[in-house]
Amino acid sequence: MDSAPRDTPDDTNPLHRLSLDALRRRTSMKWRTYPEDVLPLWVAEMDVPLAAPVARAITDAVALGDTGYPAGNAYAAALADFARTRWGWDGLAVERTAIVPDVMLGIVEMLKLITGPGDPVVVNCPVYPPFYQFVTHMDRRVVEAPLGADLRIDFAALEEAFRHAVAGGGRAAYLLCSPHNPTGAVHSAEELTAVAALADRYGVRVVADEIHAPVVAHDAAFVPYLSVPGAENGLALMSASKAWNLAGLKAALAVAGPAAADDLARLPEEVSHGPSHVGIIAHTAALRDGRDWLDALRAGIDDNRRLLAGLLAERLPQVRYRPAAGTYLAWLDCRPLGLGDDPAAAFLARGRVALSPGTSFGTGGAGHVRLNLATSPGLLTEAVRRMAAAVA
Repeated sequence: MDSAPRDTPDDTNPLHRLSLDALRRRTSMKWRTYPEDVLPLWVAEMDVPLAAPVARAITDAVALGDTGYPAGNAYAAALADFARTRWGWDGLAVERTAIVPDVMLGIVEMLKLITGPGDPVVVNCPVYPPFYQFVTHMDRRVVEAPLGADLRIDFAALEEAFRHAVAGGGRAAYLLCSPHNPTGAVHSAEELTAVAALADRYGVRVVADEIHAPVVAHDAAFVPYLSVPGAENGLALMSASKAWNLAGLKAALAVAGPAAADDLARLPEEVSHGPSHVGIIAHTAALRDGRDWLDALRAGIDDNRRLLAGLLAERLPQVRYRPAAGTYLAWLDCRPLGLGDDPAAAFLARGRVALSPGTSFGTGGAGHVRLNLATSPGLLTEAVRRMAAAVA
């Protein structure tokens, strides 16, 4: 397959806009890690052009030479307005926010504020691999609370993990992935309220990674953790990077609940030097002016979820896939194929499709792969064809 089909010029779906030849000219990680004969559906980059308002904001800044140090709270104000209009949440107070370099580095800084060396951090596995990498690198220890068979929070497992975490007398934290990566679960208000109550009972502080929050299905509703009762001492990290494909333009926001404001106030001033000023300009424009583009993207992701389910049913019926309401990622249970713990290796070697190996997501990931849905229908179709050929 040499190129992805182009749709008509008036097609608003960003996933239909770029050919494979154009994508291969990119120099980012997604397109330069593997040889050209490999279709890369692994790392969370999207095969889309920049939203026009974001591109204009960047080019205007460059034309003006506005490439200095960041200042002001326009990013936080844009996020607060987005939260109010999109999620019905008016509790995001600009004065309880702080700019951080990106979501994972922001998580590290939040954990430094509320835990000490050697303290436990609870995660729901399988989960985003950097949760393990960053937490252990900062001299904290990971305590796993596996998801349930339905790929949602298992509250019995979570309570057991909390009990274990606080048994040693240290300061424990819970790193909540919301929506969950890799499964795509969008936590309900009831689930998040139960999380807050359980955390309060055991004295565990919650840090919520909400980077995928804007990317939910049209029939789903994202609920910010800090909006539910009992979450007042929580901390959250948000960014426009995943929803508008801005990972290379570093900027994110830490948000504190009312009872965590004093914690956030202790954030070292030098942390705010990490984000890119141009990144902040881009993220602000995305949240403020890129909402129509986001809605077109969400519709395209919805279409791709349905397309993937149909393709797997036709070509790889043994693979178990539950279309999820959040993220643009698909979690595939390939254990019935008999490819061992790392089916991604077989799909790469035999099918020339790069997927994220489930083993890197912790307990529960063996025999699974994560597939990035944020590509054209043509590339998605070709990827599944290759995967099926790899096990034929």
